[in-house]
Amino acid sequence: MVKKNACIFISGNGSNLKSLLKNSRNYSFPINIKLVVSNNVNAKGILFAKINSIPYLVVNTKKRNFENLILNEIKKRKISLICLAGYMKIISKKFINNFDKIIINIHPSLLPKFKGLNTFERVLGNKEKKTGCTVHYVNEKLDNGRTIIQKKFFLENNDNVKKIKEKTQKLEHVAYSEAIIKMFRGN
Repeated sequence: MVKKNACIFISGNGSNLKSLLKNSRNYSFPINIKLVVSNNVNAKGILFAKINSIPYLVVNTKKRNFENLILNEIKKRKISLICLAGYMKIISKKFINNFDKIIINIHPSLLPKFKGLNTFERVLGNKEKKTGCTVHYVNEKLDNGRTIIQKKFFLENNDNVKKIKEKTQKLEHVAYSEAIIKMFRGN
């Protein structure tokens, strides 16, 4: 199998990066991680990339040309898939249009509910009975692209923000890999 070259965008711990890297070491998993991009110099996921000999790029998103810098690095590495994994910067319309391959995102809710930030607080505040995560294609609107896969769980009476986040992240680690397999195998 010819694997696709992937780039993972992160801003924090990189827990989805870790899960994707583990799965990418399996011969049958359809991607190889060739680059990690972060907008946060202190992101723990960058250290993980470094330890695992994955090239990484930390960008200052306040600089005007930061997207061109990313695009150049992506083109050099023949990236055909970008996975946004806890990347806390909105991707611009210009970037989306200039990257002519696939961009996907994982969001910690059952979209279309609770787009954007503070998802877990809003799930609790709205007294939802279930929540989960969504892997979707990225388009020009926030958390609005076509859904690839969703995973859900039912909330318990003693769930708080921390517990919901932990449960959601466990689901994310499964959902992201399943979505990538589904995309490239057509299942």
